[in-house]
Amino acid sequence: MDAGASAPVRRREMAAATSGASRCRLSKMGTGRRPPPARVRVAVRLRPFVEGAAGTSETPCVRGLDSCSLEVANWRNYQETLKYQFDAFYGEKSSQQDVYAGSVQPILRHLLEGQNASVLAYGPTGAGKTHTMLGSPEQPGVIPRALVDLLQLTREEGAEGRPWDLSVTMSYLEIYQEKVLDLLDPASGDLVIREDHRGNILIPGLTQKPITSFADFERHFLPASGNRTVGATRLNQRSSRSHAVLLVKVDQRERLAPFRQREGKLYLIDLAGSEDNRRTGNKGLRLKESGAINTSLFVLGKVVDALNKGLPRVPYRDSKLTRLLQDSLGGSAHSILIANIAPERRFYLDTVSALNFAARSKEVINRPFTNESLQPHALAPVKLSQKELLGPSEAKKARGSEEEEIGSPEPTAAPALASQKLSPLQKLSNMDPAMLERLLNLDRLLGSQGSQGTPLLSTPRRERMELIKTVEQKDLEIERLKMKQKELEAKMRTQEALDPMEKENCTLTMLRPLPRRTVTVAKPLKKAVVMPLQLLQEPAASPGAEIHILKKKGRKRKLEAQAPEPGKGEDGWGLEVSPELLAQGRQKILDLLNKGSARDLRGLQRIGQKKAQLIVGWRELHGPFSQVEDLEQVEGISGKQVESFLKANILSLLAGQRCGPC
Repeated sequence: MDAGASAPVRRREMAAATSGASRCRLSKMGTGRRPPPARVRVAVRLRPFVEGAAGTSETPCVRGLDSCSLEVANWRNYQETLKYQFDAFYGEKSSQQDVYAGSVQPILRHLLEGQNASVLAYGPTGAGKTHTMLGSPEQPGVIPRALVDLLQLTREEGAEGRPWDLSVTMSYLEIYQEKVLDLLDPASGDLVIREDHRGNILIPGLTQKPITSFADFERHFLPASGNRTVGATRLNQRSSRSHAVLLVKVDQRERLAPFRQREGKLYLIDLAGSEDNRRTGNKGLRLKESGAINTSLFVLGKVVDALNKGLPRVPYRDSKLTRLLQDSLGGSAHSILIANIAPERRFYLDTVSALNFAARSKEVINRPFTNESLQPHALAPVKLSQKELLGPSEAKKARGSEEEEIGSPEPTAAPALASQKLSPLQKLSNMDPAMLERLLNLDRLLGSQGSQGTPLLSTPRRERMELIKTVEQKDLEIERLKMKQKELEAKMRTQEALDPMEKENCTLTMLRPLPRRTVTVAKPLKKAVVMPLQLLQEPAASPGAEIHILKKKGRKRKLEAQAPEPGKGEDGWGLEVSPELLAQGRQKILDLLNKGSARDLRGLQRIGQKKAQLIVGWRELHGPFSQVEDLEQVEGISGKQVESFLKANILSLLAGQRCGPC
């Protein structure tokens, strides 16, 4: 079965055109046509077989068919195989030079055209991604080989006599547990990823080091590589715990007019490998790192699927990795994906997963374009002449002389103004840069086609006419404002001529005070003394006491005064409990503690099932309680809890005993 068979090309291109390709920006110097599509190219590299890695001999499960296809044997049934076809396949005997020359070297030329390129190393842990990208001193990988060739190209293109001046800068970062860290400046902390108004992904605060030779590159890159986070697992002694991204930027500036500038970026990305924690034995910090790595790779797969299906939303922002790879997948870069796989049978599931991701990635369509614009000094604003600095009144006085100058058959402009022949478009620096550059291109095109006399877009007379029209419009507006002011003054005079009585009435009506809102003041609380029922029945025993009874009618309680104390009003009431009632309540609680069952004790407030059982058990062991405070001796009951228990239950018992009959 052919798992890598490509779908119809037209359908894939239409899907990409409606998703990732729509985010691309056209070259500013282009003609407005959409850039041609460029599919993500996928190469698969098979690392050599490691004998006896698992303690026993085993046969490989991956076999190359030709330079572009391979097959994977099912580890359960070798009669079944999965066949894949990619842009390139590098077997076990392939060298670092073969991988670089066959897949990476051809895209470097695009950087000198102002376009972006990216190289991604993908695969499970222990498959050789870091070896492919970095290599060793004896076998250098993609990164050192690409920097050597790129610096050589920039030296040749930027030599004396060439139209372009080139400069190269480098930045190095890692994405560790969803944090963007600068490896050239580790103390900078977590950085943010931004997007400018043109859709370009950038990282403010990221260190950029200029390099002119490979020695400069090594001086910055080797110490920064030591800052990358690595760790040991069961499958790899130096496993990468983060995604590393090397960004190389090539800036080009034109030495002659029209002074264009270009910018090309090269992303060299060493992705951390997906991990199965059951086989790697990750624990603690390694487990947390593995979770962050697998999550970012899962989002990467979602992005690829969304691009292939043409979904309206591509989840670039769900991960820092996919946010940074927005140009590489479905964006504006020439992308190369190098999928690294292992031939051992124990890596069968990881190998199939990596190959399926690579098969989906090769269907993604990018639309690279040239990042070209004019240099800032080419758009410098022109100083206004003395005539353009005149105010409205001076311009009105000078209108007669201007009309005579316009009516003359030959223009009598100043020699300096005629010699400059500057385009009025340069004064429109606030215009959209893309529109401004198109108009400048049209101006240059008309000049190159041999237009006689003054260019079409460089006409000082037309400029003066527009200025005169603007002044006339402003004069008309000033006249309208003067007329409106005169009308307002006439209305004010009419109002002043009104009868004095009417004015006085109007004044009184206007100054009439507004009605004030009545504010009700809260009355102070009333006091209610809860007395025993016997004392209520014998009022003669305490003739001077003020006794109140709380009666319950419906949902409200009403207050009745039996013997109001002189000198006190009815406003405000509180609650006071006599010592006799307190003693009765404490005695009732003590009797319940000594004689009541666990169910009876649960009827008390702040006593639950557990505390009720503890009280009954303590009573069986030590005998009855002598006072309520002895509850402190029960395990799990503190003194504060006993105090709150007494307050809550005495009031509830008294309320139930005294107010119940009412």
